[in-house]
Amino acid sequence: MGVFLPRAMRASLARFVLLLLCSSPAFGNPAGTLRGEVSDPLGGLVPKAKVRLIENGQTVASTTTDSEGAFRFWLAHAGRYRVQVEAPGFQTEDSPSVFVAAGGAKSLRLTLRIGTVAQQVVVSATGKETPDSQVGASVSVLEQSQVEDINKLDVLEDLRIVPGLQVVQTGQRGGTTSISIRGGQMDFNKVLIDGIPMNDIGGSLEFANISSTGVSSIEILRSANSVLYGSDALSGVINITSLHGTTTIPQFTYSGDAGSFGTYRNDASLAGAMRGFDYFSEFARFDTENNVPNNAFHNATYAGNFGWAMNGNTELRFTLRHTAVGLGDPNAIDFYGIADRAEQGEHDTYFGLTFQNQTTQQWHNLVRYASTELNFGYIDPAPAGTPFEGNFIGNTVTIQGANGYSVTGRAILDFGEIFPQTFDSKTTRRSIYAQSDYQFSPSLMVTGGFRYENEDGYADSPFSVRNNFSYFLEGHGSLLQRLYATAGVGIEDNAVFGVAATPRVSLAYYVRQPTTNETVGDTKLTFNYGKGIKEPSIFDAGSSLFSVLTSLPRGPALISAFGISPLGPERSTSYDAGISQALWHRRARVSVDFFHNQFFNLIEFLESSTLPLLGFPQPVVSAVAASSAGGATVNSESYRALGGEVHGEAHLGPWLLVGANYTYLDPVVTRTFASSPVFNPSFPAIPIGASSPLVGSRPFRLAPNAGSLFLNGSRGRVGLTVTGYFVSRSDDSTFLTDQFGGTTMLLPNRDLNAGYQKIDVSGRYRLNSAVTLFASTENVLNEHYTAAFGYPSLPFTFRGGITITIGGEGWRPR
Repeated sequence: MGVFLPRAMRASLARFVLLLLCSSPAFGNPAGTLRGEVSDPLGGLVPKAKVRLIENGQTVASTTTDSEGAFRFWLAHAGRYRVQVEAPGFQTEDSPSVFVAAGGAKSLRLTLRIGTVAQQVVVSATGKETPDSQVGASVSVLEQSQVEDINKLDVLEDLRIVPGLQVVQTGQRGGTTSISIRGGQMDFNKVLIDGIPMNDIGGSLEFANISSTGVSSIEILRSANSVLYGSDALSGVINITSLHGTTTIPQFTYSGDAGSFGTYRNDASLAGAMRGFDYFSEFARFDTENNVPNNAFHNATYAGNFGWAMNGNTELRFTLRHTAVGLGDPNAIDFYGIADRAEQGEHDTYFGLTFQNQTTQQWHNLVRYASTELNFGYIDPAPAGTPFEGNFIGNTVTIQGANGYSVTGRAILDFGEIFPQTFDSKTTRRSIYAQSDYQFSPSLMVTGGFRYENEDGYADSPFSVRNNFSYFLEGHGSLLQRLYATAGVGIEDNAVFGVAATPRVSLAYYVRQPTTNETVGDTKLTFNYGKGIKEPSIFDAGSSLFSVLTSLPRGPALISAFGISPLGPERSTSYDAGISQALWHRRARVSVDFFHNQFFNLIEFLESSTLPLLGFPQPVVSAVAASSAGGATVNSESYRALGGEVHGEAHLGPWLLVGANYTYLDPVVTRTFASSPVFNPSFPAIPIGASSPLVGSRPFRLAPNAGSLFLNGSRGRVGLTVTGYFVSRSDDSTFLTDQFGGTTMLLPNRDLNAGYQKIDVSGRYRLNSAVTLFASTENVLNEHYTAAFGYPSLPFTFRGGITITIGGEGWRPR
């Protein structure tokens, strides 16, 4: 039977749908309208600014802003337009290219910059495009020009210059890579591309597979934000934006290069815009042999971004990214003196369809459908090494730690199990996300949203299905253009752990307001507080105490009798405060931030013999001990990470930018039951964490001191970029079992891995508007180092190539 709606309700519903799909009457005009508002970095309106209307690279009209910073152009025909704004005391600002249909309307908001210090529009802090000058959160942005000038193959290399981040790649290109934000673990970061989540279920993500193909910019939020982003945003958010087509003349680009260790890369892209449709499509293939046996790596990535401006206020955008990688996995060759025979491959597909509508001048709506499909396969076809007592051992090696301790011997490389050994996983995350923003006044905006997520897959475990729901409400406001505040709360309703709430507050206060008239410019104070949560992975949920007992005959009775619950969410609490000072007539800036992160309720796997330490009764312990699992995952680990960041940048003239940062990190494990001390007979007085750190120790592979340097110069046809990454000693383990099953190949954890510096230099020479030659060198000091102990990183490498561009704005055939 159909659903009856009264006539008045049907009419109201029809009007609402029409409002979403069409321009607001307030925007409409038969001739077409492009209007906008110009403000300064703190949101103050800028009157008498000169505004030029540009079509196909030519100025077709000009006007000035009125007393309220507003401007308007009447358009005689449909087309793609952009505006350029100039005002005394500000940098010239260009808007993105927009399409305005005949009789349609489009509204722009432009924020002018003061001085040459980088000022960006950010999204991660508020969920809505906001000048970074108006947010208190610690946000860094790598713009398209930086990504191009650094000229690295992978996003992980770009992230090395961001304060508070540590990048650890296990070995060489393609090796497992973790990104730590202010001491967080590798799966504590929410990563998105054009709003599409890239993380696996439970938060893990292989950064080594994310190439720079199709990447326009990268935004990094260095604090928890589960209010806007739900599960996985435990320590930060990394938001990648894809390139768009913008030119009415199609632009084709080919880039090819080759270099050391059998490296070669081919890349082709096509981009442009035609009336309301814009398109970008790029494919790149990279291959290398690396410089250790069985370590060949290839990455084939396609990136597509297609948009349709349905009218002046409504846009539909489709994003697609597919990656196929293959890698030989030699294991820690420094520990065995011989390479393992294992291989792995991964095929990942991300796509999203986003509908946006500026319903009125104050009201903006967004709906996005997103899908993430991850397919991973690993195979070790046959054992490597020398047969010994049922196992296979490596060669005799001497392992020297940076802490002065060393061991000599042979370790088990492959245990005598059935071969080939395989591991496969396939997971899919599909989500529907809706967000609505309403600007109540120039100083108050409220954002609310909803997310439904369907997750399914397996990881060498039974197939699992989850349905999760998220809700959030957040407000962003200002007072007297000095104080800016963001506050919100998120509610997560997860299929595993149930309901959890996460609050967040962010403040920014200007002691001195922006100006270019004084040597000492604006002074900005910031404060942030937030909580984060992360859902369990499929493996952790399937191996939990609750799940293990559920599978046993007497398990349900034990669950009921002793109140055993499913795994809870992993949690974090983050605080940070800072000061940012503009200098030298706003051509330089220095920032100092202090942070304190608590990570708790973390999941670890415990043997059944350890469960009594957490108070589990003997009947439960006996049941787990008798099960095939022999143990279970529980929420029992915690650690804290506190520290500080210093960041500075300066424009030393119109052609030279210099930036540097330093991060001090003091992380300490405060609770764990998975790691008990073991002892090497050679160092009988030193307790060692064999597979994970002990209580009171630093988490593995987090260096207490790290820094980076960025120098970029461009003059005429020539450009040069230098980046440096500096890391002190870090704690680690060999994770080894000697040939007799003992501990003689373990070394003390403290300061086990040596510090290192990685200096990279890239250059470019523009022959003409169509052809550019480039070269890129990494590790120019040819330093032998291991970012992860036992896994040698690449020595000095070189790539050289050519980029050919045909078409684009201003291009004419010769």
